[in-house]
Amino acid sequence: MNQADTAWMLISTALVLLMTPALAFFYGGLVRSKNALNTMMMSFISFGFVGVLWAVVGYSLAFAPGNDWIGDLSRLFLRGVGLEAQGTIPHYLFMCYQGTFAIITAALISGAIVERMRFLAYVLFISLWALVVYSPIAHWVWGGGWLAKMGALDFAGGTVVHVNAGVAALVAAICVGKRRDFKAAALLPHNVPFTLLGAGLLWFGWFGFNAGSALAASTGAALAFTTTFLAPMGTLFVWTLLDYARSGKPTAVGAATGIVVGLVAITPAAGFIGPMSAILLGAIAAVPSYVGLVWRAKTSLDDSLDVVAAHGVGGTVGALLTGVFAQKGLNGVADGLLFGNPAQLGIQAVAVAAAIVYSGVMSFVLLKIIGAVIPLRADVDGESVGLDLAEHGEEAYTHSGTQSAAA
Repeated sequence: MNQADTAWMLISTALVLLMTPALAFFYGGLVRSKNALNTMMMSFISFGFVGVLWAVVGYSLAFAPGNDWIGDLSRLFLRGVGLEAQGTIPHYLFMCYQGTFAIITAALISGAIVERMRFLAYVLFISLWALVVYSPIAHWVWGGGWLAKMGALDFAGGTVVHVNAGVAALVAAICVGKRRDFKAAALLPHNVPFTLLGAGLLWFGWFGFNAGSALAASTGAALAFTTTFLAPMGTLFVWTLLDYARSGKPTAVGAATGIVVGLVAITPAAGFIGPMSAILLGAIAAVPSYVGLVWRAKTSLDDSLDVVAAHGVGGTVGALLTGVFAQKGLNGVADGLLFGNPAQLGIQAVAVAAAIVYSGVMSFVLLKIIGAVIPLRADVDGESVGLDLAEHGEEAYTHSGTQSAAA
């Protein structure tokens, strides 16, 4: 047991826990006022359901000894998990840290189906998804599973978190269907400062997400901290230029989105690449996500808050570029394409493809099963008046009165 490592991981766990309320602000500001509380609740509720299920069974499925595909049930109800060392930190702390990842990954999906999915159906979906989809993929990569044995690099969750959630979000948006007034009314953000606040808090928490994934107060954590500091700056730089080129007006929503895309893209590479590579990775990642966002707006896909472009595309690009920029001299693990190991890029592609296929298929199956039991989406009246009132019986802004229904 190492006291410095334990102290750093206590801080990192708290930082990652903060990311879920931060996500609530980021998403909550982007929707109409009549759906603000419902949208924010979709993040907060993950604490209660995904968090409890993680402690009861999810942690065991992800990190207990098992086979190449899933952990066994030896850690069920945290059996055998205590204050003994897991690496150089208490086992309890390792479990809590990993639990914060499961919580926010499930919450990320909500951005694709806000303003129309019934809250109970959503809660059932993320609860089952965390066990059936997230935990097995976490085991594949971080729990000693088949992707880990293959040598896939995912420092803090490019495939496990972002590709996984992005694909699930795409499937959910398709299964739930588009909003009834999609492209028939102006679906404008009601509070852009909320979104900027959320983006800033996400960046703050992301230092725990990435640097904490070193699981020690080490040079590896310092490297991940540095790349997490720099990559979103590179993304924001290019994103702003793209906004200028497209419309001549860089927007606050665009800036917030660009920062998040940069954070997503650096996540799998954070402890494996150098600082200049991080800036370049962030800059490159801006282009496919920006193009994906613009393209999506021209289609009939109602991915409300562009989870697919930000997390699915950003996570995929980051995971693949990890196989390009990884530098063994820094990480002690593996080189990438630019440093003489082109095979690493192929391994990264296999990991991305596996996450896409498994998450896509299983998310579809779960949604169809839930949809056969209860309706997935709100009724016409509920969607019209807003899900704050229809699903929770309260409003974000009580002074708005009947205006909320028209917002």
